[in-house]
Amino acid sequence: MYLEVVSPEDTLFSSEIDSVVVPGVNGDFQMLNNHAPIVSLLKKGTIQIHTHSQSHLVLDDLHASIVPQKADNKVLTVEITSGTIEMKDNKVIILAD
Repeated sequence: MYLEVVSPEDTLFSSEIDSVVVPGVNGDFQMLNNHAPIVSLLKKGTIQIHTHSQSHLVLDDLHASIVPQKADNKVLTVEITSGTIEMKDNKVIILAD
């Protein structure tokens, strides 16, 4: 599935992924490939991006908010204060604050 994480300033992440875990208003939830279409609000918390490989870890100063987890270099985390998520046809778009 394809994920884009967009903030008002920039696109923070854009790539194929295995799964994503987001902080929904009713608790964290995970989306995998072929998940049913969904639109949801997000609350303050951490987005966990599970990637195919470590090639996504080449980040520049603009993307310093995306941090690899120490235990698993294939999991990236992004802290958000709020946002919106949409998934349709294996494409996930997160509008994050």
